[in-house]
Formats: sequence, C-alpha cells, structure tokens
Amino acid sequence: MNIRTNILLRVYLAFGLIILFAVAVVAKMFQVQVLEGEMYRAMADSLSTKYAEVEASRGNIYSIDGSLLATSVPEYDIRMDLLAGGIEDNEVFYSKVDSLAASLANYFKDKSERDYSRALRNARHDRQRYFLVKRNISYQDLKAIKKFPIFNMGRYKGGMIAVQENKRILPFRDLAYRTIGYYNVHSEAAVGLEGAYGDYINGETGRRLVQRIAGGVWMPVNEDAEIAPKAGADIIATIDVNMQDLAQNALKKQLIKSAADFGCVIVMEVKTGEIKAIANFTKTAEDTYKETFNYAIAQSAEPGSTFKLASYMVGLEDGKFGIHDIVDTEGGRYKIYRHTIRDHENEGVIDMKTAFERSSNVAIVKKIYLGYKDNPSAFTSHLHKLHLNEKLGLQIPGEGKPWIKTPKDKSWSGLTLPQMAYGYEVKMSPIQILTLYNAVANNGKMVAPLFVHEIRRLGNTVELFKARTINEKICSDKTLALVKEMLEGVVEEGTAKSIKNPLYKIAGKTGTAQVADGANGYRGKRKYQASFCGYFPADNPKYSMIVVVQNPTKGSYYAASVAGPVFREVADVVFGSDLEMVSNYKVPQLVGNTKMPEVKGHSKSSTQTVYKKLGVKALYASNNQEELGIDTNSGIAYKEVKMNKGLVPDVSGMGLKDALYVLGNSGLSPVVKGKGEVVNQSLAAGTPIYKGTKITIELQ
Repeated sequence: MNIRTNILLRVYLAFGLIILFAVAVVAKMFQVQVLEGEMYRAMADSLSTKYAEVEASRGNIYSIDGSLLATSVPEYDIRMDLLAGGIEDNEVFYSKVDSLAASLANYFKDKSERDYSRALRNARHDRQRYFLVKRNISYQDLKAIKKFPIFNMGRYKGGMIAVQENKRILPFRDLAYRTIGYYNVHSEAAVGLEGAYGDYINGETGRRLVQRIAGGVWMPVNEDAEIAPKAGADIIATIDVNMQDLAQNALKKQLIKSAADFGCVIVMEVKTGEIKAIANFTKTAEDTYKETFNYAIAQSAEPGSTFKLASYMVGLEDGKFGIHDIVDTEGGRYKIYRHTIRDHENEGVIDMKTAFERSSNVAIVKKIYLGYKDNPSAFTSHLHKLHLNEKLGLQIPGEGKPWIKTPKDKSWSGLTLPQMAYGYEVKMSPIQILTLYNAVANNGKMVAPLFVHEIRRLGNTVELFKARTINEKICSDKTLALVKEMLEGVVEEGTAKSIKNPLYKIAGKTGTAQVADGANGYRGKRKYQASFCGYFPADNPKYSMIVVVQNPTKGSYYAASVAGPVFREVADVVFGSDLEMVSNYKVPQLVGNTKMPEVKGHSKSSTQTVYKKLGVKALYASNNQEELGIDTNSGIAYKEVKMNKGLVPDVSGMGLKDALYVLGNSGLSPVVKGKGEVVNQSLAAGTPIYKGTKITIELQ
C-alpha cells in the first residue's frame, strides 16, 4: 500500500467517525426533545419554580381584662433585584445608586454611605436579582424606605423586594412568660398556651410561587401570595395583668430575701376555677430570678403539712376521730418502726382542732395510724375518691402526675401510712393541692383550674370555657364546716397568725416539708420547702391561693415566715382593689384629731384651692385666730409666703423642695443641713440680697 492510499484510508476513517458521532448527537437530540420532551420540560419547571408556604399571622393572646399578652408583628427582609426594568440602563442605576446608599446610611446608621454604595455596585456587577439589603425591619421602616431613590420607582421598576415574616412579641415581657409559653413549628416543642392552642393561634398558611435564581436562592415571582394565609384565632386567657404583676413582684422579693432556689404562686377564682395569676421563678445567679420552668403545674413533690387537710377530711368523714378528741403528742416525739415523728414544739395534750392549727405531726400520725393500720387501703381509697391521684386535665401541657400510694405499691412499707398522714410518701403539684383547698372554699365542689376563658376569631366567639366539675361534693357539709373552722383557726390562733388581717379573714394551712437531697435522701444536706395554701375572705371566699418557696437559705425556713408574707401581700392588695369584697366589710372608722393639721407655708391662693378641692375641715375651727391672719372659713391654719424682690424670703416651715425653689428664685445659693422642714435660716427674712449670697437652712 502506497502512502497516498494509506492517507486516504485514515481520512475516510476519521470522516466516518465524525459522521457517526453527528448521527448519535442528532438521535439523542430527537429523543430528548421529541420523545422525552414533556418529561424534561416538567422537570425543568419543577426545579426552577415551586410553591412555598406563606406563614399566617398568629392570633393574639389577651388577659381577661383585655390587656395584650402576646401578639405577632410583621418584620421584613429587604432585598433588591439589581436587573429590574427601571434600572436596567446603567446610566439610570449609577446616577441614583449613591443617593440610595446615602438614604440607607442616614436612616439605619449601621454602615457608611460608601459601604452601602460599594455593596450595591458589586451586586450590580454580579447581576444579582435577590440581593439582601437589610434584615428584620419594621413596617414603619418599610414605609420609609419605599420613598428612597430607586425604591420609589416601584416593585418591578425599582427592584425592591420586601419579604415578610411574623415575629412574636410579649408586650409585658416576662409577665406570665411560662404560662403564655411558645410553639416551635420546626421542633414541635409546645409550652404553655401558645403550644396548647397552637391549632387555633397558628391559623392557616398560604402559598406563593417562587423561582430559583442564581446561587440557589428562591425569589417570589409575585408580590402577593396566590393563596392568602388565614390569620389565627385570638385566645382570651384568664390571667389578670394586675394580679399577675403583684404575684410576681411579691414572690421575687421573698425569694431574694430568703435566697431560695425557686418558688411559685397561683391565684385561683373560687367559683370558676379561673387562674388569675401564676408566677414561677428559678434562681439563675445571686439575687437573680427568671421564669424558666413552670413549677406550679409540673413540679410533683411531697407537700408536707398542707396535705394534712386531706388526712383530716378523710379521718373526720370516716368517723376515726373528731376535732375535739384529745391526743397526747408525747413531748413532740412519737416513735414508730424505729422512726421518730417530730413536732416543731412540745404541744403536750391537745385536741385535734388545736393540733391542726399548730400543725402537730404527732397528733395526725397517731390518729391516722391507729384508725387505719388494720385496713390502710380504706385511707388510700378515700384519698382516691377525692381524685387526688388523678391529673386535673389542664388546658396547658406539662402537668405533673400525682402519686398517692396504695398498699399494692412495691414501695409500701409499715411507715408509709403514718408518713402519708402528714404529707410524705405522696406527691402532688402546687396546682393540685390548691384545687383541693379551692374545693373547700367552694362549699365542697371541686372544679378544674382554667387558663383559657374564650377563643375568638374576628371578634366572634369560637369557644367559651366554663368551670368543669371534677367532684360535685368532696365531703359532707358537717366535715366541710369543721375543716373550714380549723383552716380559719390556723390564721387566727395557729401557725399563721402572723399574717392575720383585721379587715378580713384568711383561712389556710402552713406546710414546712424537708426535701430529699438527691441520692443522699433525707440524710444529706437539709433542704426545706415552705408553703402556704388557703383562701380569702374566709367567710365568703372569692380567691384561693398557694405560695411555695423551695430551699430558703437565709433567715427562717418555716412556712409562716417565708410563704405566709407573700400570701398576705397579694391577698391584701387583691382585697383592697376589689370593690365587691370591700363593700361587704365594715372598715373601722378612724377617730379624727382634735388638733388641727400643720400646713407648710405656701401661696395663699394655691393653698385655698387645695383645701377647697379636698374638702378638708379642721375639727375645731374656732381655734383659728382671725386676727393673726388665719383663714377661719377653711378651718385650717396656714401661712402665706410673700416674696419681696431683693430681700431674703422667710422659708421657715417649708419642705426642702419648696424652700430651694423660693431661695433659688430669689438669687440665693442655699446650703442644706438635716432633713424634714425648715426650722432655721442663717439670713433673717427681709435682709437685702447681694449677688451670689449664700444662705444656710437647717431642717428637722
């Protein structure tokens, strides 16, 4: 084969391979475009556009008095299409970009004008169509920046894109924070009302068409959603803002004073079961307490002596003892199965009523043990009939499970029955204990606590919640009258007499329980839980309340000194603020003075105006002496202050604020000694004043 033939064979081979490759390409193109075209076109559409969910505006949460507890406010991310129709021309964009940068810098004051300009120019160079300008701005900010250069050209010409998100805010900040709670849609974490009523509050999400652009970013195709979201319903909580604030402040103050680990307060309306206030605080640092856990509903623990109400109720109802039965407390020490039951003090021989009022452990242990030792299930089954072993079925999640032992439990021992008598080897949460006391206040009718009063949508009631009865009658009227008498006696003569109020009656029970120290049990470091549970006014109860303070480490750890003052402070203010309750009580009349009140010197006309508005009259107006320049018509003596220009004024009898005002306006430089009212001045009244003259005033 010659060289020419060899070359031609190679050319034909190469040409043939090219032809085959071209045919293969054409065949593949035909397959993709014709045979499989529909499939790939649908795939392309699904990859470049999709429907994204649009978050609905969540419903509000209101207090029972109409105050806003939680709401959603819109926040916006501002983005920009740098290739929008109105700024497609470079001349238009670059002539206005610096003005836009200056407006952004002046308004937000977070970057310089140069930084904004550089960022916008770089985004333009990179042909970005979804450039982030600013995150998390308010609606007011949005209205303002719509007027900025370029942005004022509109969505499609100026390229401004506002992406809305809803931010949840609490106008009262930490007020009832844990009760209001939160709902995390991503982790499905549900806390408080936000979590329990998420189906109502969350509303219905909408849909919006979005398109994927360079960088994998999804940009809305249209400004408005194709399917508009439906706003959530509003929740009307039973919380009263004023009571809630009062309860939180009183509790926090006591926790700081006692250096306690944590504490809680619950205020409940007797008839309806509505929770008016619920406060929980945990120590996070020295003298710092925050609401991190809802102890009031979730913390099941041994209640201690507040449980004696249940023990007395069962014993009285079963006829095991009467309140006038005599019991020997044996010097405050009662040994049973190598374990000694102790009283705080040696009560000696007392009746069962006095034992309750003074919180004798020995007395109730002896009566319950002797009455039920042969049939302990009779005692526990009666407790179960009171529904103390059942959850209350609260409207918010997280309720602790109560534990009332029975002889069938593996942990039952010979000590269990006597221990249960005074609140050990049982577990209940504060709200479960309060529900029992509230039933006594409610003439024996046990109702479940309510946290939500109503659900509304667009102002219309969707659902209205009323008191749910757990037990129509917890005991006989006779037993009920006896336990009410004893609960009042605790405050009148017993362990809680320090919180007695002469204006209205409080009924309740103290509880000081030793708390187990982890794995060390009761042999480790001694910790105590102080609690007081009761209701007021005792003769016509409207509110019940429980206060629990865990591990007070400063001062006393007894309930009367730790939990009692919180109860009294909250109850006093609630009682004094409720016209209905106050009107049912005759307030003692204070006897007036026979000596007329003293009045500080001031302007005659101003003083007369004040007297006239207040309607103040002295008891003995005849004591006034008209000849001394004292107005006898008002019945109260006063002295008019006259100021003569250039002369030292007389400020005797004035308070410090008035004296400084008068002396300062006279051109004097006052030096102050003491406190109270002015009793002496270094310069006599009427003395000529020279510029910069100092005057010393003494106050007592």
